Amino acid sequence: MRNETRGTVELTLAMVLSGTLGVFVVESGASPFEVVFFRCLFGAAALGAYSLARGFFTGHGFTAKKLGLAALGGVFIVFNWVFLFEAYEATSISLATVVYHTQPFFLVLLGAVFAKERIPGGKLGWLAVAFVGLVLVSGVRPGDTASLKGLGFALAAAVLYALSVFVTKRITGIRPHLVALVQVLVGLPLLLPFVDLSATAGLGAGWAWLVGLGLIHTGLMYVLMYAAYAKLPTAKIAVLAFTYPAVAMGVDWAVYGHHIGLVQALGVPLIVLASLRVTLAGSARTRGAAPAPRTAGRAPEAASPVATRAA
Repeated sequence: MRNETRGTVELTLAMVLSGTLGVFVVESGASPFEVVFFRCLFGAAALGAYSLARGFFTGHGFTAKKLGLAALGGVFIVFNWVFLFEAYEATSISLATVVYHTQPFFLVLLGAVFAKERIPGGKLGWLAVAFVGLVLVSGVRPGDTASLKGLGFALAAAVLYALSVFVTKRITGIRPHLVALVQVLVGLPLLLPFVDLSATAGLGAGWAWLVGLGLIHTGLMYVLMYAAYAKLPTAKIAVLAFTYPAVAMGVDWAVYGHHIGLVQALGVPLIVLASLRVTLAGSARTRGAAPAPRTAGRAPEAASPVATRAA
């Protein structure tokens, strides 16, 4: 029980950190592509140093196939961040975060399309509930191009995150820290053509926020998450994951004065409840099955195994 309590504290802290990510992105003053590039750069330094100190590179377990899967997952996760940060700019941190939490439903649909997994009637019902919640939360009116754009970016980010999870969960026998390290390293050459390095010279204090994104929201946050996953049951992980949107909405209101309207607020519990039910249904299906090999964690914002949906 003491171990589970420690895991609860670790994951809660990780989700609280994830909820503050939007402020770091906005305050950096950099473009979404630049933010993600430097998040990858400083995040790779943090994860690399941690993995080296823990001896994870010894007997890493990578094969060409596993490395390729990790890299492909990295492509999806990196552009998932780009679209999410674009959504922050186009709408608000609160709205983008809530819409982003439709990820589990896209994962269900990907499983049905590519893995021929059957979608039970109950899950279809919860998908419908989530869709209603999404319509309410969006608050989009005809002609409101900014909100439509933000909604589209957030949904694109959710799809890309689901693709990353779908690919990465097929990697077994590799430390999740190493998989995450490969994914952020992939982001460097991938995003470099989109980054104006000369423009970043004038960011000033923005550099502190960018370094924080790499060291805190990619290095420290991932270490806390992966430590917690080994100590907690799936159901508890799924519940604690919703600390992230709650904190994100609170921070968005406290720092920027953004808040969602009454009709939008009605949609939030629908998405949260539906997401939770779909996630827990997935864990219930595997309960009692033979233990599976340890799988690599999904880097969120990922990031994250068991659909924790950290940004």
